[in-house]
Amino acid sequence: MPDTARLSPLVAPGSEVNRSGELEVLVLVAEQGSLSAAARLLGVSPSAVSKTMSRLEARLGVQLLQRSTRRVQLTAEGAQLVERGKRLLADLNELEAAVAARSAPQGVVRISASSATGQRLLVPLVAPLLEAHPGIRLELLFTDQVVDLVEDSIDIAIRWGQLPPSDMVARRLGATLQVIVGAPDYLARHGVPLHPDELSAHRRLGWTYQRAVPHWPFLVDGRRVVVEIGDVLRVNDGDVLRSLAVQGAGLARLSLFHAWEDLQAGHLQVVLEDFNTGDLEPIHAVYPGKPDRLPPRTRAVLDFLQARVDLHHAAQLPPPWRA
Repeated sequence: MPDTARLSPLVAPGSEVNRSGELEVLVLVAEQGSLSAAARLLGVSPSAVSKTMSRLEARLGVQLLQRSTRRVQLTAEGAQLVERGKRLLADLNELEAAVAARSAPQGVVRISASSATGQRLLVPLVAPLLEAHPGIRLELLFTDQVVDLVEDSIDIAIRWGQLPPSDMVARRLGATLQVIVGAPDYLARHGVPLHPDELSAHRRLGWTYQRAVPHWPFLVDGRRVVVEIGDVLRVNDGDVLRSLAVQGAGLARLSLFHAWEDLQAGHLQVVLEDFNTGDLEPIHAVYPGKPDRLPPRTRAVLDFLQARVDLHHAAQLPPPWRA
């Protein structure tokens, strides 16, 4: 809820425009669902709130609210302004608090990651992060679709693999080995492949997402060769792919980080490791903007992730896990 102490008195007609005050009133109207409810919280008359909204609409040249006798609803333009406005107001509140009291980082940080990465990498770090920075609030968005950080108002995205050229800034958090894995019962039924040429007799599970590579690389007699995955089964979710491999649907190429627990438990085994290229897949925390202009809350989360994410164990395969 907006800080009502900053909203009274409302801007009088003819006075200098108070854009942040107007924005806060709009957000409060949207949250309360009516002009009168917002007015009660502000300690002013409903007509004063209505006039403030009318001045804002007139200044912007668009209708922000659909008014009725009982409720008001946001137009598409109003919803867009409220969504962006909340973040602007949060930034303003954080800036004022930091300047006035040199306080610890505070505010909302929105983090995007794939479902598997979110569950396995971010979730275990949430409690200690919030303990270290009690003024920070988190919004975690787990999806295997590549999101637009600017369009979706994302502060930090966790991305695997080589990053394409972009205006984003990246901090490297670590790297993990890629391995070919299969369930013990699948390998017992179909045999353990001893050479990449033998993969033609096996189901090879793959990815559907946009930047997925449609083949598996191997090192054979010092030469880099690739084996096409085929189209028997492809998915867009890392945990689904891992689960399918565990259930014996076929072989999969997974990061050692994501396969670690199943390898420890004996649910998966590594095959063709003698032909592994040894390529390490990097993981980055990506963010928009410039490093020297980061909000304190975003910088604090980035620093925490860089200090606490540890992938050293996933960079080399322990020998007992081979089939």
